[in-house]
Amino acid sequence: MAVKFNLYSSEGCHLCEQAFNLITQIINQEEVDVIDIVDNNMSDQNLVELYGVHIPVLERLEDNAKLFWPFDVEKFLEFNK
Repeated sequence: MAVKFNLYSSEGCHLCEQAFNLITQIINQEEVDVIDIVDNNMSDQNLVELYGVHIPVLERLEDNAKLFWPFDVEKFLEFNK
């Protein structure tokens, strides 16, 4: 199963945990790659600068569209169409 989303997160972020739990009610967790914005060294972008005050942020890899917290099941379903 291919990864379809990045979830930008940080260790100890309870909102990020809520977002992950919400998302995985609908899709398999293998479709979501959780990326720690602090410990990420896979990117040349400063993810803390980009998302630090916005996490959790869900990115759809197909088109790089972003869904910013807060979101609920309905917003995620709309985003996932």
